[in-house]
Amino acid sequence: MSPPAPLVRRLTLSDYRSYASARCDIGARLVALTGENGAGKTNVLEALSLFSPGRGLRRAELSECARRDGAGGFAVSIEIESEGATAQLGHGLTPEGERQFRIERAPVGSARAFADHIRALWLTPAMDGLFMGPAGERRRFLDRLALGVDADHGARVNKLERALRNRNRLLEEGVSDRRWLDAAEQEIAALGVAVAAARRETVTRLASLIVASESVFPWAEIAIDGEVEKRLGTSSALAVEEWMRDELAATRRRDAAAGRTLTGPQTSDLAVRHGPKDEAARDCSTGEQKALLMGLTLAHARLVGEMTGKAPLLLLDEVAAHFDPKRREALFAELETLGGQVWMTGADPLLFASLEGRAETLLVTPGRIIKT
Repeated sequence: MSPPAPLVRRLTLSDYRSYASARCDIGARLVALTGENGAGKTNVLEALSLFSPGRGLRRAELSECARRDGAGGFAVSIEIESEGATAQLGHGLTPEGERQFRIERAPVGSARAFADHIRALWLTPAMDGLFMGPAGERRRFLDRLALGVDADHGARVNKLERALRNRNRLLEEGVSDRRWLDAAEQEIAALGVAVAAARRETVTRLASLIVASESVFPWAEIAIDGEVEKRLGTSSALAVEEWMRDELAATRRRDAAAGRTLTGPQTSDLAVRHGPKDEAARDCSTGEQKALLMGLTLAHARLVGEMTGKAPLLLLDEVAAHFDPKRREALFAELETLGGQVWMTGADPLLFASLEGRAETLLVTPGRIIKT
């Protein structure tokens, strides 16, 4: 049985990207956005992704989301329905650059508060090069996986990044007082172990779920390639934290020369293999890599549903065109079994023709969202 799923029933945009003012009411679990390239389909998905901690699926500065020639800020509001109850969530940027978050029109501290109502996951064309790109992109993907099940993970990652910058600055400045570096390294060790532990738990659970589930997409073998995560598999968190503190203290000269801290989860990588072929994902064909990534996304959505008790909102940007008709139909069928709401985009309406009566189709034209 699928977990309960929060459904976006209304989306309202004001001065957001290409939209001066737009509203759409939704009555289905599957939503297909069609329209010409550049019409604003991805803008809609991005607006929804902002209800997750972070900078959204484009990782854009929020000031970039404000409409050109607008008032200088923007507002995005959604009304969600979950188990018979409704809630209104709002997110925006004032003309003065202040980020605002609201639940039932009352201010809340951050997008973290939205996680009690909705979890958003996404897959975009920009992620197609994940397996071929730098390790930093896979770490970011790994952190999004962990954030899907642990809404506090993003805050820990941000704190770790700030602590690392602080240590790097102290090393660069040649601070001679050992106490400053000891304090910085103690903070890094505690945060580093917490970040690595969350990543490791997520990957372990996801790997188990992938093995146990059936999908039309090839299964992926996943693991974390990192010293901290490896040690957490055989030692207590306290012991690993102590090791990391000692290692940081012993490598100050090396890290000062490198200009960065070389010990910690900020150097880890996500290793992915094509399970059926027993081949590293980076060595697979482009089509195989896309299928692997789709399979990982679907498995992650199932994991989020199991661990949080609510199926996530899934945002899929231009994914249907990647697959042949047979696999595309299998994808639609699998999306329906997830139980959550899925928003998809595609330039060609024919990509979603088979979903007639099963999905809500919206035509996106510059500045407008129209039901068809």
